[in-house]
Amino acid sequence: MTSSLDEIDKQLVNILLQNSRLSAREIARKMGISTVTVLKRMRELQERMVLKGFTAELDYEKLGYDVQAIISLRISKGKLFEVEQKIAVEPQVFAVYDVTGNFDCVVIAKFQSRKMLDSFLKKIQTYDFIERTETKLILNTLKEKQERLG
Repeated sequence: MTSSLDEIDKQLVNILLQNSRLSAREIARKMGISTVTVLKRMRELQERMVLKGFTAELDYEKLGYDVQAIISLRISKGKLFEVEQKIAVEPQVFAVYDVTGNFDCVVIAKFQSRKMLDSFLKKIQTYDFIERTETKLILNTLKEKQERLG
């Protein structure tokens, strides 16, 4: 099921992407519509799972997570979902993707040290059905969040 957005929904989503802490009244004022309309649209977007939640944005480097990695995994045939589920619950893991190409899965993870990254890699390499890993360190992050819908 595709969820297309009209111009009001797009404008609402873009405002929330910029600052999800704004009140419905503040959003309504920015959009030039009623607060009731904003609340109704937000509820509909949540019901359609377009808006999945409202969250804080953390600066992980300031919290000591200086080591970020992209870990590609080759997984035995038929075991992709099982392995992904096992890895997804690890606290260092921020994203897990099915991908095409030479690997089956890509994991984005953040660590407080190279030693913690090393321990994590050694741990997942013992998991059944992981055939191969390839790790890339992220040196700089230029963009990491959606800022606006087109």
